[in-house]
Amino acid sequence: MEKQPHCCAASRDEGIHGEKSITEQHVKVREEPFSSGKMIYIPGGSFMMGTNSKAGFPADGEGPIHKVNVKSFYMDAYTVTNAEFATFVEETGYITEAEQYGWSFVFYQFLSQETAGKVSNKVKHTPWWWVVDGSDWKHPEGPDSSIENRLDHPVIHISWNDANAYCKWAGKRLPTEAEWEYAARGGLEQKEFPWGDDLMLNGVHQCNIWQGTFPNENTEDDGYAGTAPAESFSANGYGLYNVSGNVWEWCSDWFATNIHKRGGRDNPNGPETGASRVIRGGSYLCHHSYCNRYRVAARSSNTPDSSAGNMGFRCVRDVD
Repeated sequence: MEKQPHCCAASRDEGIHGEKSITEQHVKVREEPFSSGKMIYIPGGSFMMGTNSKAGFPADGEGPIHKVNVKSFYMDAYTVTNAEFATFVEETGYITEAEQYGWSFVFYQFLSQETAGKVSNKVKHTPWWWVVDGSDWKHPEGPDSSIENRLDHPVIHISWNDANAYCKWAGKRLPTEAEWEYAARGGLEQKEFPWGDDLMLNGVHQCNIWQGTFPNENTEDDGYAGTAPAESFSANGYGLYNVSGNVWEWCSDWFATNIHKRGGRDNPNGPETGASRVIRGGSYLCHHSYCNRYRVAARSSNTPDSSAGNMGFRCVRDVD
């Protein structure tokens, strides 16, 4: 398969809603690391990273398969939630980039009739992404929406810069791409998904992705149209939730398709520079007909200031 433009995540580099200066914010690190949820110990080891599968996207740099060694680390069992991000904002006064820009990307079907009527910009190559003024982490579908009943869902409309700021405050960091894939595999070797090679197990959905005809009809057979609670479906072999589907997750690495630029075999950190950061895991909008990047080896990227209604993150921490 060839890479589709922008996949499931729209990017601010589309330049469709004007430019704005963003204020850099310096966030103080907490005296004690913050974690309201469980962090999972991921034992170090070696694994075969990437895939040569025909189901993949060679243009994304998913292959060739190569051996990578990873040190032990701790990883959040689930993505950072709205409730956790709210604590960060309350303590620091942090203002996300979506709030500073004044807009973010929202999937068109989630908008109220009133908000939809005010939208004038849509992404050319992925017209299901609409530019919605007033959409941010507190207002996921625009100013007339809230997270009141979604406090245990992943926080969304988070840029890489926002995620990195949260991690610093919490005494953690974003995972490297190698750490992310190693942990997401859950101890399995070269399987398509965190639980094996079959998308469903005994007729039961294992992740939150699109069912039906994308992007017009979602049958919601897995129980969700948008985000699912961060701690939902079955955990993988390491105890991690939703590493496939639900929301894209930021990694620390700059994005490159050439393996030799990603830092070698031992604890690679990615290229020293770049234009976009790695995102992994896919989202609730992924569908096999367009973007099957909910596979564990799949990868994509976005600019560090981009945000959308299907982009979140989880943190890791070094082993002392």
